Amino acid sequence: MHPAEARKPVNRLVRALLGLFAAPRVNMREDYERVRRLQRQLAARPVPRYRILDRQIMSADGSHQIPVRVFRPRERRREDVLLFFHGGGWVTGDIESYTPACTTMAELTGCVVASVDYRLAPEHPFPAGLEDCVRATRLLLDEPGRAEIADPGRLVLVGDSAGGNLAAAVSLLLREEGHPGARRQILLYPVTHWDHDPRTSPFASVRAHGEGYRLTNTEIQDYMDLYAPDPAQRCDRLISPLMADDLSGQPATLLITAELDLLCDEGEDYGRALAAAGNEVRVHRVGGALHGFIALPRFARPLREAYEVINAFLDETADTAGAGA
Repeated sequence: MHPAEARKPVNRLVRALLGLFAAPRVNMREDYERVRRLQRQLAARPVPRYRILDRQIMSADGSHQIPVRVFRPRERRREDVLLFFHGGGWVTGDIESYTPACTTMAELTGCVVASVDYRLAPEHPFPAGLEDCVRATRLLLDEPGRAEIADPGRLVLVGDSAGGNLAAAVSLLLREEGHPGARRQILLYPVTHWDHDPRTSPFASVRAHGEGYRLTNTEIQDYMDLYAPDPAQRCDRLISPLMADDLSGQPATLLITAELDLLCDEGEDYGRALAAAGNEVRVHRVGGALHGFIALPRFARPLREAYEVINAFLDETADTAGAGA
């Protein structure tokens, strides 16, 4: 894990150009349904041919089905299965809008990818989405044949942004329940702390990159309000993993951050906290990258760099992931 790097100022021209990629200024509390529709429309563009299989998992209480979409790469080069939790602030995103990103993930890693369509806030606030992710993880670990997993040790949790938050929370919860859990997790620019107000946040990146970029302070606070309406809940370690009292016994972790993302510092701080608790951790910051880069086209430099790091992590941890490790 590299030490924290000094932040270099971004000049006005570069900042203006990056502002072109900033998310539209919408009131997420009122417009989340419109954003969901737009995401699905954008994802409907033609993508390279892929093999998918749609499945349904019954929730733990039997009240609803949890859709899971399985993506098979054209050439399977690894036995690992990546269980993916999408981003979108716990409010937007689904397996349809993330199909292009999951297709890319399957092809660039050579792994089967299983994408979980967990319930979204505000219709289903915390802990509903987390419960769905825990249920999917438990079933794939306990009944590996459901997603072509020959060895449960080959299941890798992956999540971006709010999905990275969910992956971290799943690992924490399973450890607390005495379940062995996944042995590896890949957290992409995850949410790990509750406070994104530049006046009170402990993180410099919240103040440096909270306006004019892909994700803003206001948007993430809106997401948090919708996901956890009760402010008292937000310090819970299952919403803010950095607040956990005990981070021991967590999976080998690859934590990738984006330099120009307000979540950069809290993600890297979580990596340091995991390492301090005795876990195997690798942290990589993608220079010049914005939040959400996992959805960029395959030729984009941040995406290529991230997958180089992801593939190296999968290879370097493969020997310890199998049965009996």
